[in-house]
Amino acid sequence: MDHEDAQWFKSSYSGGSGTECVEAAFTTVDTLVRDSKRPSHGHFHVGAGAWAHFVGSVREGELH
Repeated sequence: MDHEDAQWFKSSYSGGSGTECVEAAFTTVDTLVRDSKRPSHGHFHVGAGAWAHFVGSVREGELH
């Protein structure tokens, strides 16, 4: 998948009242992350396992 064709979505943990700041997109091998207010400023990517661990840690309240 070309990163320009990625299907970006706003994180449900980002606020919800117009204050969303994080968007993510999934590829077959990693997760792309960017600032929703500055999408043209680039993104970074993390492996699928690392993303799953991060989201699990947030859900479990280990990260605030």
